[in-house]
Amino acid sequence: MPRANRHYLPGYVWHITHRCHKREFLLKFARDQRRWLVWLFEAKKRLKTSILNYAGTSNHVCLVLGDDKGPDVIPQTIQLIAGKTGQEYNQRKGRNGAFWEDRYHATAVEVDSHLSQCMVYIDLNMVRAGVVAHPSEGPFCGYNEIQNPRQRYSLIDHSSLIDLLNTGSMDELRKTYRDWVEEALEKQGRDRQPQWTESIVIGAETFVRDTKEKLGIRGGGSGSDWDERVL
Repeated sequence: MPRANRHYLPGYVWHITHRCHKREFLLKFARDQRRWLVWLFEAKKRLKTSILNYAGTSNHVCLVLGDDKGPDVIPQTIQLIAGKTGQEYNQRKGRNGAFWEDRYHATAVEVDSHLSQCMVYIDLNMVRAGVVAHPSEGPFCGYNEIQNPRQRYSLIDHSSLIDLLNTGSMDELRKTYRDWVEEALEKQGRDRQPQWTESIVIGAETFVRDTKEKLGIRGGGSGSDWDERVL
């Protein structure tokens, strides 16, 4: 079952990346991405998962999740949505074998400007891929749900997002987030930033050091094991 090399750290926010097996384009059809969203909603309903943002692409998915509901919620969330999505796909296609990579990758994100950058980065996934010119054109990311919150079947935990991003209301969150996206599109929206999918922790120096200690990570440096960004 999908698993990650990480421990439960209450109050943390995690950027989750889960790739299809051998990076195959198993999610290239809209019906399969919609099923992934159905099971993501089911995870929220069953497990009370705090979903802050999400994005689906042809060969991987991204989530921004709050780790405040207990040590098993995030692993159980990934297990549910990955297991059900892969099972349905294989049954429909008459296919055998793994649908997902065995391990999903989890990056701890400091709740400051790093979180807002992470949110924007995953909403621009399909822009970087050249599929859409703006995230509002893509149905499988959280941008439109932030701009126009759903009355039913909402995925995003808007109240937690308002608190974490220090916006005082839904209207302020909507405007502020729209401005962040527009600014990113103008500056570097089409550039891949591998630290978001390869690092273990992203934040200021103190946050990186403290998180590494809590995770039992020794040594220093940068690269695939961890990354430090001070903005």
